[in-house]
Amino acid sequence: MNHNLKTTLENIASISTGVFAKPVAEGEIVYLQARHFDENGLLISELHPDLMADDISKKHILKPSDILFAAKGNKNFATVFEDQYPKSVASTSFFVIRLSDNKVLPEYLAWFMNNPITQLFLKSTALGSSIASISKAVLEKLEISVPDIQTQRVILKITSLRSQGKKIRQKIESLQEIIIQQKINNTIK
Repeated sequence: MNHNLKTTLENIASISTGVFAKPVAEGEIVYLQARHFDENGLLISELHPDLMADDISKKHILKPSDILFAAKGNKNFATVFEDQYPKSVASTSFFVIRLSDNKVLPEYLAWFMNNPITQLFLKSTALGSSIASISKAVLEKLEISVPDIQTQRVILKITSLRSQGKKIRQKIESLQEIIIQQKINNTIK
């Protein structure tokens, strides 16, 4: 029997804004920005410490399992801050969501927020003429379906397998392209 609990984000997490800071060439803390991630929230760039520790209050230092939500622009992804990342703070392009309820896995919440249906809803609430932005008030009231931990893990496993499958299919396709290209080249030699 699958019992989904419906709750709002503010009931299971605290939401704070990223910090505004001026990066330096050589720092001690990474200033995480939206450009460090692709539209799916996967890290795509090298993380280089570019803020001085003295300029940053301890409460802004990210903890593993904090969820970063990119609220500005058209890339509104959620991603989980991971253990292996260097000491970091989030820039103002992110909301930092820190779960207060251990019945919700951070990876599940990120998956839920990245779900196309949730994304559609969030984008429909975005305000701003030049750069659309999703507000903290909207996030707090976001309704979340929370199945039991077991079900959350199954959803994450299926999602992970599905994306591995996609990568494998893309690899096969590009290898087939190479083979076809080689056969054509051999024919005309």
